[in-house]
Amino acid sequence: MSKKYDAIVIGGGHNGLVNGAYLAKAGLKTVVLEKRHLVGGAAITEELKPGFHFTTFSYALSLLRPDIIQELELVKHGLMILPMPNTFTPAENGDYLLMGPDSYQNYHEIARHSAKDAEAYHDYWHIIKQVVQAVKPLVDSIPPDITSSEPEELARLAAVGSHLGNQNPKVLHMLTRLLTGSAADLLDDNFETDVLKAAFCSSGLIGTKVGPRSQGSGLVLLYHKLGDFDGSIGDWGFHKGGNGGFTQAVARAAQSFGCEIRLDAAVSEVITKNGEAIGVALQNGDELYADIIISALDPRHTFLKLVEPRDLPTDLVETIENFKYQGVSSKVNFALDGLPEYPSLPGRTDIFRGFMNIGPTMDYIERAFDDAKYGWYSRKPYIDCCIQSTIDPDMAPPGKHIMSCFVQYTPYKLKGSDWDSEKENFGDVVQQTLTEIFPNFSDLVLHREVVTPLDIERTVGLSEGNIFAGEFMGPQMYFFRPAPGWNQYRTPIKGYYQCGSGTHPGGCVMGAPGKLAAAQILGDLKK
Repeated sequence: MSKKYDAIVIGGGHNGLVNGAYLAKAGLKTVVLEKRHLVGGAAITEELKPGFHFTTFSYALSLLRPDIIQELELVKHGLMILPMPNTFTPAENGDYLLMGPDSYQNYHEIARHSAKDAEAYHDYWHIIKQVVQAVKPLVDSIPPDITSSEPEELARLAAVGSHLGNQNPKVLHMLTRLLTGSAADLLDDNFETDVLKAAFCSSGLIGTKVGPRSQGSGLVLLYHKLGDFDGSIGDWGFHKGGNGGFTQAVARAAQSFGCEIRLDAAVSEVITKNGEAIGVALQNGDELYADIIISALDPRHTFLKLVEPRDLPTDLVETIENFKYQGVSSKVNFALDGLPEYPSLPGRTDIFRGFMNIGPTMDYIERAFDDAKYGWYSRKPYIDCCIQSTIDPDMAPPGKHIMSCFVQYTPYKLKGSDWDSEKENFGDVVQQTLTEIFPNFSDLVLHREVVTPLDIERTVGLSEGNIFAGEFMGPQMYFFRPAPGWNQYRTPIKGYYQCGSGTHPGGCVMGAPGKLAAAQILGDLKK
């Protein structure tokens, strides 16, 4: 069976859905093909135990670009982001750091630990917010092609230089520190309290094979501050019904513009003729045809699996073959019979209305990273967790709760073993770590789901389980994501484009790659 479209999008993750929505809105007859039985990619919600709804992979929102919300009318189609007001970090001595939306209360909470740090906190966040404002225009636009000598590209490159050159020197210096340095160096220069530095450095670790003292953790820290919740820079929210609720809203928006979505429609290859993409072949034998084919998959799939590498330039193939994934993150999701209790705060439930950082010092987190460097999962892991049912009670039955735990560090390749053998042992380590913090935790566990990097790769197709579809490091960002000369969503095959998180600006649930790729495609069609 064959059918003709204007555009075919391969992959129904959030970037593929955003891309398909924009193309359909522009009048193109568009179809999104998803290999699984539901859309969303890594942004899904699943009922793994009756009444308990789990955010299996991705679990929070912040970096979603505001213009996408407006232009795709997502609120009309069910977008509802709930605030995650608090961040709770247990300390090694039984104390804690509890940060919330009130800056006055935050000042006094930090002052409990250090009056000096309380004073430094305002200045630190002030400069970070200035850096974020300076970087946002670069995040939300198609980057220049650094390999091109075309006047248009040279002008765009000059515009980037002019934009950065117009920044306050202090802002530019801080930006340079973040792009090239470590989170630990930055935080050590600004603060003296271990638990405060541990809480703040967590943004420099998520999803990436770096420790607090690794060069590059500053870049990751900056990236995770590029979003906002309700206008508050760096804050996070939780979508009603989990991130699956978000991707369902995007799917409804896409369909309202006329985009077709086909499930259980795995693509085996892109069909090419005379150097042009003309269609796709599905694993079930169907063939679909279109003038425009867009891959929302990661670079390894886009360039090395969906098309023949021999049809691509040798230097591009070599770059993609060397593109780093290095997945080091896992999820452990729990169904709970009630709320855990922190001994220093008996009866307090507000501490669970947001993120909990299980990593009391930067030394603790660095030691967790040490295990991964040598090929094993952390014996004392860093855990970024949230009891999402305190924010959205519909996620669990009355009186019960679900808990999402994002765990570092769990290398994709284990030295001397494999994830099929170690999966439950690793789950035990996570559960024991939580029980050491919350003594009644294990007594509350009704169900446990362990999701390793191998599970992420097998289920949603992210190579090596890397949640960003490619490691965040300088040589793989902006001009170079996923390869020099191919950072503007095109590929060497005419009519074949890319829009996944392996393109600029990168991963997280932000939608920018999908939108910017659509802008490039529509611009090319007008030429």
